[in-house]
Amino acid sequence: MDLTIHTSALPHVDPDASLHFYRDVLGFEVRSDVGQGRMRWITVGPAGQPDTCILLAPAAADPGVTEEERRTIAEMMAKGTYGWILLATRDLDGTFEKVVQADDVEVVQEPTDQPYGVRDCAFRDPAGNMVRIQEVR
Repeated sequence: MDLTIHTSALPHVDPDASLHFYRDVLGFEVRSDVGQGRMRWITVGPAGQPDTCILLAPAAADPGVTEEERRTIAEMMAKGTYGWILLATRDLDGTFEKVVQADDVEVVQEPTDQPYGVRDCAFRDPAGNMVRIQEVR
């Protein structure tokens, strides 16, 4: 098989705030932005990697999700335990400094050498999703 990762999805509750975070704070390109109001599906991705995307989608927009499940998803998102993504950079300290310059970024963990052998940091995006950034050595 010849498989690649094309798109991974993260939920959003405020598309404009999520767009600001991924485009303006992380520097991702906007590939598409469809829908209107809070029902927008926004595809972003790292510059120079046109085949790798993150779909920022309305939380629990699937019509098969029950009201109880929607409440559970909203609770998990508020705690930051629903969605997450792991990004990579060669300059963790420089990347961390650029990200924290944005006034509205919630830092979860400053750059740290982990006991399992990686150096990383963590933030929450506007929807509460955990964004970990790992240093590539």
